[in-house]
Amino acid sequence: MKRYLRVLGLFWSTSLAAEMEYRVNFILAALSSLGNLIGSLFSLFLFYRTGYTFQGWSWSETLVVLGIFTLLQGFSTTFLVPNLNRIVRQVQEGTLDFVLLKPIGSQFWLSARSVSPWGIPDLIFGFLLIGYAGVRLGIGINDYLISAVPIAFGVAILYSLWFMLGATSIWFVKIFNVTEVLRGLLEAGRYPMMAYPTAYRFFFTFIVPVAFLTTVPAEAMLGRGEVGWVLGAGVLAVVLFLASVGFWRFALSFYTSASS
Repeated sequence: MKRYLRVLGLFWSTSLAAEMEYRVNFILAALSSLGNLIGSLFSLFLFYRTGYTFQGWSWSETLVVLGIFTLLQGFSTTFLVPNLNRIVRQVQEGTLDFVLLKPIGSQFWLSARSVSPWGIPDLIFGFLLIGYAGVRLGIGINDYLISAVPIAFGVAILYSLWFMLGATSIWFVKIFNVTEVLRGLLEAGRYPMMAYPTAYRFFFTFIVPVAFLTTVPAEAMLGRGEVGWVLGAGVLAVVLFLASVGFWRFALSFYTSASS
């Protein structure tokens, strides 16, 4: 574990040093994140301006969901996009060979090699939005701590789904459109699941588990979460993570080395 932590520190320090050579990009990323957040708030305002509310969700409570979604979006931009989308290129160019030859787990290397500061604005905006809504709703520190557990489960679910899609590049090579489809489906997490018709709620809960990414953590933060849903999120996170490990090993059995 100490060796992996030491390697992780080297990975992140070198990638941040390389990324910060282009500091103007951080300003552009912040402006882009702010624009996306304003767009999301405006779309919510269109619903709530006439007194309409999603069933059981007030304006401030919906902001909690949006804040958690923004956090996950920042996590994706910071950790997932710079790493997992690169798997496709490594398979295409044959550089995956060098990863497999390294004396470290290939899944760890592929998942943690780079970190991007361009997702930090989303992380900041997410925390600010949750904090603002929390003040209006009187959310206490204990509620924040409790919600950290299902949020961590949501992070694990998001990572596992993304990694398994990235692993399919072993067979299909060009899967950029597939990851974009996943990102599009995850956009549904901007709003509580009650905002959607019953068929969509079923789809975003049991087919593509978007509900476990934002709605379940938000309900836990608001003090009305059900233990069953949180446990379900934990079981799903563990199952999907183990599935990602097994699926990667299975995919590698079909990988043809660029030098063979």
